[in-house]
Amino acid sequence: LTHSFQKFFLPEKPGNLILLTKWLNHMVKKIKNKGAEGKILAAAKKVFTSKGMTGARMQDIADEAGINKALLHYYFRDKDKLFEVVFLEEAKKFFPKINSIFNSDVPLFGKIHNFVNEYIDEMQENPYLPWFVINEINRDPDQFMYKLWGKDNLPKPGKFLEQIGEEIKKGTIKKISPVHLLMNMISMTIFPFIGRPMFVRNLRLSDKQFND
Repeated sequence: LTHSFQKFFLPEKPGNLILLTKWLNHMVKKIKNKGAEGKILAAAKKVFTSKGMTGARMQDIADEAGINKALLHYYFRDKDKLFEVVFLEEAKKFFPKINSIFNSDVPLFGKIHNFVNEYIDEMQENPYLPWFVINEINRDPDQFMYKLWGKDNLPKPGKFLEQIGEEIKKGTIKKISPVHLLMNMISMTIFPFIGRPMFVRNLRLSDKQFND
């Protein structure tokens, strides 16, 4: 125990014992609450991924988490808020990885390979992440970028774009705007997942065929 804790909470008097009991109960409740919230977020991610935002119900998430619906609403007032928390957390984990690829010392073609693999792996694991990002960007791009990156931390593709320019000068790749190449890379890795229902239905693909 620290000196300040001893000073205020050691049970030398009955009043101090009451304070100590209340403090311990508060800490136990706080720990339990963290555990419940973690279970809810894991369950929500599983339900959202399998059923989508529209198909998921709060009751489904409560059942998956093994809690009652009232407790679920205590932590998250509605499905939209829960969806935002789940996928904002995923976005915060994913996009810094892309920054690391941009700023690595890997040659351009290795960097493109790593970029595409990272994007596809993420989209397969979290297929509704693109919908979440697009919706948030269209609603309030500045606020979303602030939530995602913070005030001063933004995507840094500068080194990657410079490498494209260098390869163009060498004649390794055809002349193209580096920004256009980056936009094409992002588009070609994301759009198949956004258009997945259309591709699966019209091309009669199984989930395995689509993912392969």
